Amino acid sequence: MANVRHFGAKGDGTTDDTQAVEHTLAQGDGLLYFPRGDYRITRPITIELDKAGRTSVEGERGTAKVVMAGEGPAFHFIGTHAATADPLGFKPNVWSRQRMPGVSNIEIEGGNGSADGVRLEGTMQAIIENVAIRQCRHGVHLHKRNRNVIIANNQIYYNTGVGVYIDACNLHQINITGNHISYNRLGGVRLDKSEVRNLQITGNDIEYNNHRVHKTDPEPTAEIYIDVTADGASVNEITVASNTIQATESPGGANIRIVDNVTDERGYVTSAGRRPGLWTITGNVIGSQENNVYLTGCYGVVLSGNTIYSCGNRNVLLENCGQVNVGTCNFRRHTGQYGVGVRVTNSSDITFNGCQFRDETDEGQKSGASLFELANCERVTLTGCQLTDGVPYGLDASLVSQLNMTGCTVVDTRRQRVMKSAVRIIGKGQDNLLANNTIGLGTTGQAWDIAHNANVTARDNLTVK
Repeated sequence: MANVRHFGAKGDGTTDDTQAVEHTLAQGDGLLYFPRGDYRITRPITIELDKAGRTSVEGERGTAKVVMAGEGPAFHFIGTHAATADPLGFKPNVWSRQRMPGVSNIEIEGGNGSADGVRLEGTMQAIIENVAIRQCRHGVHLHKRNRNVIIANNQIYYNTGVGVYIDACNLHQINITGNHISYNRLGGVRLDKSEVRNLQITGNDIEYNNHRVHKTDPEPTAEIYIDVTADGASVNEITVASNTIQATESPGGANIRIVDNVTDERGYVTSAGRRPGLWTITGNVIGSQENNVYLTGCYGVVLSGNTIYSCGNRNVLLENCGQVNVGTCNFRRHTGQYGVGVRVTNSSDITFNGCQFRDETDEGQKSGASLFELANCERVTLTGCQLTDGVPYGLDASLVSQLNMTGCTVVDTRRQRVMKSAVRIIGKGQDNLLANNTIGLGTTGQAWDIAHNANVTARDNLTVK
């Protein structure tokens, strides 16, 4: 290894060690080693991999800190890989000189408002692990083109930008796993203007990534924010699993936000092109934002086995979505002022199976919304769900066609009923079916509030008093 102290670095937190680190990079053996100390640098350590050869940065088991006092990333890796991850697409120089650049076992602290932690461009098999990044702008910034990236077991904490920022990047095969990504003002993991495939976000704690502790004006953000509205952007083949994803409520905020803007003339999402889809969101604990899961323009998403709790507006909000399956999720609140509701608008081919919704208060949600709302939707199926103690309604639908609700329970269990009726369906619709449900009476003395032009067939339902 090339010890930066052997090349003149002081590590006293005051001396500008930039030139010494650059000297180490130029004359060393490819491993920039930082022993215990505080190393102040004033410009990015730019590592051109094809020129420098295989290179990584290593700290002494977390006892070394680099303070980036200048603008830009503390460590900037630049490769030349321009193909896919297919072995047949590699140029010989990429494998021989550029594979597996990395940063590990070190702290990076920002000493400048425009300082970043690590930036990757054109890299193959980059690994960022056991790194603490704090008080920077962006923690890890991926730009242009990268392949087979691993970001694991890091502390990305209290930065003014994004924790992991994938920005205008063509990126396939990336694992973000086992990290604490917290208190970053503009989001935990964010993708903008990018084409991404095979992204795994697993086993992380991603929380409180908004403006609150920074004491700045709020900006709409999310713990995981995927923006696919730019021309050429697409994000597919994604797994979000076994994470804790939570925050304090912020205006326009969400825990998981996926947004596209392509719809057909009816307002429904189109399946043409690369809409955000082929997503699985499973086994997570998600809560305490304005909207916990907020999807716009998505096509082909599975949301299953999650605990989703305490929203300011909606636990799940789907707009202009298609082919979304929601199964065995528990929707609840942990404090009275929050809500648990779900709203689906301008969407088609939506299923909810085996989910539980419970209001748990006499006042209902502060939004005034029912537990489950549908507006201008077609081909929506609810099976085996429980909607308990909704205010004003359990299921509240308008302008729906081919709604199929079977085997569900919609009741008010309070000693003094508050729910007006279990189910309300209004507006013109067609081919709607309610069958084999257990339906409770409301304050109106009726279980149903169904408009004549809604075209609903109700059969074999059990009404309970």
